[in-house]
Amino acid sequence: MFAISLSDDGAELRPLEPWHAGEYLAHMDRGREYIGRYVALPDHTTDRATATAFLQMYADKAAADSGRLYGIWSDGVLVGGVLFRTFDVTSGTCEVGCWLEESAVGRGLITRAIRVLIDWAVEQRGIHRVEWIASSANTPSLKVAQRLGMVREGVQRESYPHRGVRHDMEVWSVLAPEWRRRRETTG
Repeated sequence: MFAISLSDDGAELRPLEPWHAGEYLAHMDRGREYIGRYVALPDHTTDRATATAFLQMYADKAAADSGRLYGIWSDGVLVGGVLFRTFDVTSGTCEVGCWLEESAVGRGLITRAIRVLIDWAVEQRGIHRVEWIASSANTPSLKVAQRLGMVREGVQRESYPHRGVRHDMEVWSVLAPEWRRRRETTG
């Protein structure tokens, strides 16, 4: 299986598959409160069966070419992940997303991992529009979108109910020509 280096200290991006269910559950247990502040992944991963079901759902999406899931490992420990939540080659659009344990925050792992995904989507698969949707309260996520050169398109007011609170969700995107220009100028 492949692994893509994300840092000089051994962090890697790898496929996150159903056989990782025990490791994924342990990761969610460690990061349950931190990760769950803005995303529902930990709330839906409560035991090995739910962990397996989530990972299998993305294995099925990968087989159908409609989504993909990758883990971020640091020193051999799963600490986060990135995904194509949606992936539609026919329309040329996809949505990327992420999550990360607090122990791995501040190292640029998400930004580097999402760059890998966007490069692949645009250059290998011909995706024209890559979307990023995050809670307006999730400042770190919005900063990643900014670092990636995405454009803030608007806010879906109170569109996401999570843990008893309705969150405003910001929609950001980057188009393939913008992505290529930015990659040429930033390397």
